[in-house]
This record gives sequence, structure tokens and C-alpha cells, in this order.
Amino acid sequence: MGRLFLIALRNIQANKRRTVFLGGSILSVTVLLVILSAVLNGVRTTLITTGTTLMTGHVNIAGFFKPSTGQSAPTIVDFKPLLELAKQEVPDAVIVDRLRGWGKVVSDTGSMQLGMAGIDVVNETRFKETITVVSGSTDELARPHTALIFEKQAARLGVKVGDRLTLSTTTLRGAYNSVDVEVVAIGKDLGMISGFQMYASKDAIRDVYLLNENLTGAILLYLPDPDQAETVAERLRAAIAAKGYRTLEPLSQPFWMKFPIVNREDWTGQKIDVTTWDDEMAFLLFSLKAIGGVRLIIGIVLLIVVIGGTLNAMWMAIRERTREIGTLRAVGMGRGGVLLMFLIETVMLTAGSALAGAIVGNLIAVGLDYAQLPTGEFSLFLMRDTLRLLPDIEASAMLVGLITGVIGVFALLPARKAARLQPVQAMQHAG
Repeated sequence: MGRLFLIALRNIQANKRRTVFLGGSILSVTVLLVILSAVLNGVRTTLITTGTTLMTGHVNIAGFFKPSTGQSAPTIVDFKPLLELAKQEVPDAVIVDRLRGWGKVVSDTGSMQLGMAGIDVVNETRFKETITVVSGSTDELARPHTALIFEKQAARLGVKVGDRLTLSTTTLRGAYNSVDVEVVAIGKDLGMISGFQMYASKDAIRDVYLLNENLTGAILLYLPDPDQAETVAERLRAAIAAKGYRTLEPLSQPFWMKFPIVNREDWTGQKIDVTTWDDEMAFLLFSLKAIGGVRLIIGIVLLIVVIGGTLNAMWMAIRERTREIGTLRAVGMGRGGVLLMFLIETVMLTAGSALAGAIVGNLIAVGLDYAQLPTGEFSLFLMRDTLRLLPDIEASAMLVGLITGVIGVFALLPARKAARLQPVQAMQHAG
């Protein structure tokens, strides 16, 4: 086996033109796929980090309260036992609760329909770490009747830090109510979410909806590993049902898209809805799926091109080395040895080129991430105004293995042909 590796290595060194052509092609394909993987990983990480901070937890215990069959509100009545249950079932999670609402935000010069989230900024450290404030301070949200809005919202409403806004909405009993809040911070726009969401102190949302301290909108759980969200959600559904709570059937949609379904159902009172970040952000994840689809299509096309080039080069190599193969067969090398020789040569060239491509691709990804390339109009979906590329070493290693394995499998056909050459005929070959 060692001799076969030595022969394969010398053949790679001897055929420099073919080695450069094939190796360069494989390296280029790997570089491009690694960069696309870094983009996909960066977008996914950004969406999870930003989206789960602004909109949802990794897992959410929420639900709907229906005072009548045709009217519902995204509210949990007497939520504290559920909060304690969540702490018992998922002790390693960071757990907070938020109020949810929707209404009109009015200034002296304009108005907007916005989602209104009531937060406790003292306990939500993730919120302060994610929001980039361009004016004011998120710490001021700890004061009563305060609010944070985003840049485009501030421009449309014509307000600045220190100005007052009026929040107006319909309460759970159908009455119209409003409260005044002070703008204490203006955050940097964060894509689509900052176009329809604003944040206020919890007391402001309680007052506008006339809610008591035993009601909340959702209990948000932040897990050490977001990929465990579905498993945790299933466990919580079972535990909540075991406590006698009525629950909604799992549906992969954000809560605000469930209103028509809930309002059509013939029941009153409360039902608990356990969701994951994947459910609540389903309308945003199409950008992630689009990038993944582009990567898949490009990867398939490039692999087909490289496989075609590799097979063509191997057929040419067999033709050029027919007499060499005959000599090796004549001095005692079996068909298996010839087959292994060509496979080892192909795998060595492919693995080496793919590994070099993975290294170069990750270095380029780091450089592009450092360059902070603007995302332009795509920032609406990517949740950042600069492109984030996050190298994934595990994905790169899998990619190297995939490219090596696929090309190695397709290389079996020409390698088998070389192994089946008859020694006498091969040695008599003229060219």
C-alpha cells in the first residue's frame, strides 16, 4: 500500500499541467462553497440572535384568552404557575416574560400601527446587548411609561428622545383606551422587525390594556443550544397538559397569524400555545432558505463540472499511461493494485485541493466579514446593515469529505477500465 501511495504521489508531481488544472478547479469550487456556507451560517446566527431577542424566545409559552367566542387576545391569565413550571422543566434556560399588543402609536405630527411589546429591561440583558442605540439609553426603559422606537419610526412620527407618544388600543373587554409614554431611546433599524415593532415599559402596556399583575403575553425561554428548541417544546407541552391546562395544536406560524384561526373556534377562556423560534420567525426564515437553496444549486452545478473534468482527465491519463499500466501488470501488479493506484491518485489530489480550498475559503470569509460589506436593501431580511460571514469549521470539514467522496466514487469507472487492461496489449500500445 505504501508503494501505491508513492507511485500516486510521483504521478501527481510528474503531470503538473493536469494536476494544476484539476487541483485548481477543485480548490476554486471548495472556496466558493465554503464562502457560501459562511454566509449561510452568518445569516442564520444573526436571525436567531436578533430575532429571538426582539420577537421571541427559543421556546415560548404563550396562548390566547377569549372573553367571547369571536374575540381573542394574546394573553396568559395567571401566568406565574406556568413560569414556575418552566423553571422546573428547563432549569438551564434564561426565562423572562413579555406583554404583547398591537395598536396605534400617535405623535403630534403622525401616527403608525405598531406591535407593542412590554419588557422588563432590567432582567432582559440580551435586549440591551442586541439593540444599537443611536440616541438615548435602553436603561431608561426601567422608568415607568417609557418607550424605545427605531430610526425610521422616529422619522415618520417626527419625534426625538424626550418627546411623548400616545399608545392607543382596544382592551380585552372591547373598550378603547390610551396612555402617554416618553421616548427614552431610539434604536438603529434592524431589518423588517424594526418596521412594525416598538418596545415600552411593562407598566405602560398593562395600563393601556387595563391588565393586572397576574397577566402577561408570553413566557420566553432562552436555551444554551437553540437547536434543542423543538425537543424542549414537546416536553413543555406534555408537562403543561399534565397540569390540566388546555393547549392549542402546534402550528408553525407566528402568534399574530393565528388570530383568524383562534377566533373561528368555538371556545372561551384560555388555551396555552407552546411555540419555538422557528415557528414565530417562519415569515423571516425564507431568506435563510433562499441562501441555502442557492448554495445547493451552485454546489450541484459546480460538482457536476468538476466531476466531468476529473473523469475526462482520468480517461486521458489512462490513454497516455497505457504502456505504463501494461508494464506494471507484467511485473506482477494485480488488477486491484492498478485500480487502487488510480483511486489513490485521484483521492490524494482531490482531498489536498479541497482542504486547501477550505482553508482559503475560510480566510476569505474572515476577511469579508472584517470588511463589513453593506447589505443594502437586503438588510430588510438579513437583520443587519452589513454582511456577516461566520466560518463553520465542521461544515468545511464535511464539505471536504463530500467533495472527496463524490469524486472518488465517480473515479471508479475509469479506474476499473485501467485495471482491466490486458498486460500484453497495453505494453504494445503505441501512444
